[in-house]
Amino acid sequence: MTAARGERVRIVEVGPRDGLQNESRPVPTDRKIAFIRALAAAGLREIEAASFVHPKAVPQLADAADVLRGLDDLPEVRISALVPNERGLDRALAAGVRRIAVFTAASETFVQRNIGMSIEASLQTFRAVLRRAVDAGVTARGYVSTAFVCPYEGEVAPADVALVTERLLELGCDEVAISDTIGVAAPTDVTRVCAPLLRTIAPGRIALHLHDTCGTALANVVRGLDLGIRTFDASAGGLGGCPFAPGAAGNLATEDLVYLLDRMGFDHGVRLAAVLEAAALIADVLDRAPTSRQWRRLRGPGCGAA
Repeated sequence: MTAARGERVRIVEVGPRDGLQNESRPVPTDRKIAFIRALAAAGLREIEAASFVHPKAVPQLADAADVLRGLDDLPEVRISALVPNERGLDRALAAGVRRIAVFTAASETFVQRNIGMSIEASLQTFRAVLRRAVDAGVTARGYVSTAFVCPYEGEVAPADVALVTERLLELGCDEVAISDTIGVAAPTDVTRVCAPLLRTIAPGRIALHLHDTCGTALANVVRGLDLGIRTFDASAGGLGGCPFAPGAAGNLATEDLVYLLDRMGFDHGVRLAAVLEAAALIADVLDRAPTSRQWRRLRGPGCGAA
């Protein structure tokens, strides 16, 4: 495709939440705050910073409220947090969150393994969460996990994805992230699932959330751009994974996405070199080099702070 010079693409940074949730090595709260601040300094204006799931379920994110308190002087950045239920919403609202994310899946087995309920039950849970969020002036996005392939059920039917997406929008989400949770989708899958969605849903209400297990995430971005999608989730350093998705690798690396968009002529407002600086902060704590292609190209195989 040929990009219109300066056409805008939104990058939603999910590294501090989706990127860290699968890490067993504890990341100190102050380092998480520094990481998010570095991402904001790189030009990222939408950052999913925390999760209010039960601390026992994801110990790495148990300090969500403390993290958010360290970010209350970033008015130019839309900080969001994942919430699983009304108790999570209570904690998020007490921490001052102004945007939340809710999550379900397009395959029954995955949602049962992930949150211990059916798709329909998850949507009923979110009905109350989203109603209260709207009443509190809080905006919301939704995630549809396993939108392409489920690790337990195999290929997912586009009609199943469409049904869950439409329900989330009806319940009050302003956008839905169609998620390749295990990172095995190819561009043909993006067409198969997203083209039918876009016949009835405006492209501005659809995002792509891509993992890069099989190295196809950037190709899937290009196909999404072809279809008119202009919002993509990414994680600095390629952090990520899912404890409920066997074999899933990290998210699409923010710096790789930035390079692609720069090369194609899209506007996004994010500086690649500064994203690498942010990734270095976490690489130092995890004692592991980022997995991104741009890290290898510009920083070499070593890890640690710059």
